[in-house]
Amino acid sequence: MALRLPRPHRDDVRIAALGLVGGLVLWGVGLYSRTPDDPVSRVDHGWVVLLPLGVTAGCELMRRTRPRTALLIGTAALVADLVTRGNLATVVMFTDLVYAAVLYGSPGAARRIPWITGLITVAAGVVPVVLWRVPQALLIGVGTGLATVVPAATGWVVRNHRDTADAERLRAEQTALLAGIDRTHAVAAERARMARELHDMVANHLSAIAIHSTAALSLDDPKTSKDALAVIRENSVEGLAEMRRLIGILRDDSGEREPSAAPTLDGLGALVRGAGVNGLDVTLTADHGKVPAPVELAAYRIVQESLTNALKHASPGRVTVTLAQRDGSLAVRVSSPYGDRDGPRAPGSGAGLVGMRERVALLHGVFEAGPEDSPAGKVWAVRATLPLTQGEPQ
Repeated sequence: MALRLPRPHRDDVRIAALGLVGGLVLWGVGLYSRTPDDPVSRVDHGWVVLLPLGVTAGCELMRRTRPRTALLIGTAALVADLVTRGNLATVVMFTDLVYAAVLYGSPGAARRIPWITGLITVAAGVVPVVLWRVPQALLIGVGTGLATVVPAATGWVVRNHRDTADAERLRAEQTALLAGIDRTHAVAAERARMARELHDMVANHLSAIAIHSTAALSLDDPKTSKDALAVIRENSVEGLAEMRRLIGILRDDSGEREPSAAPTLDGLGALVRGAGVNGLDVTLTADHGKVPAPVELAAYRIVQESLTNALKHASPGRVTVTLAQRDGSLAVRVSSPYGDRDGPRAPGSGAGLVGMRERVALLHGVFEAGPEDSPAGKVWAVRATLPLTQGEPQ
């Protein structure tokens, strides 16, 4: 299978053509780098300088695709140029090959070439002085440095700037990507928060409305229907007030995470009385001091959702609500009779338990819910432990 060389870059083609044309012009007008009596020049035929010139121009075609190969061949061409009258275009193109080898070559080559050219420059300055015993021989080292060290150092500086720019560009792209991910997570977290708020604020009232309307339709008793309609009206008004509060939260652009009207544990008494109006027998025991606002809101919502679930699913009997502060945490427990229910019940989606679990997880607490045995019989218990030292949810 034939080896196919990579196609040269169009800028490299321009550089090679310009160098070749320039060298031909210098040769045509008889302008050489050295005089015929120069001791270095061994070949006096003027046309011989065209051979290193052509080879170096060909190397320019590979300066970007195969920089190391181009530099090695170009070095051999430069050595050949030294034994001729010399062409300035060959030297200039060789300096570009050194520059390109550092800029486009491998990282290892980019590190080694400046050191190698430095050693060659020192040798080119010291050896002639030792051999010829004339100070002017130092100019050979100066010329070698201009042709090797300067382009190598320039390529190293440009490469460092290019690598730095690429790293900064990559860092900016990564930062933009992370910012986009953070925005997506923030939107998802806010949507989940608003879903919990909507569920917790409205589900209690709608469940009571569904149960009492079912009772009013199933029982042919005017007094029962009238009482059910009164409960339905009261829950409708309270549910409408909660919906207005939720709309206020959505329209609030003050940047506060929770509005000032957020419910507190002081409102548990009213919540329990409302549950009693809806037909639940609730006992509240609260023993706690001042707790952080996020913990207070989470505890209130857990009790509210637990009473809603008891209204929809619990058997007849007493519901107990207990709040106790101990060991740097607030313990919340709500238990209700567990078993088959004869009366009407409202359907559930399971979102309530998910919402309670999410609230507790945001506060790094512990949440459990399920049936358990008690002296009063089998009950459904909801238990949450909310740390007071990590009140701000993440």
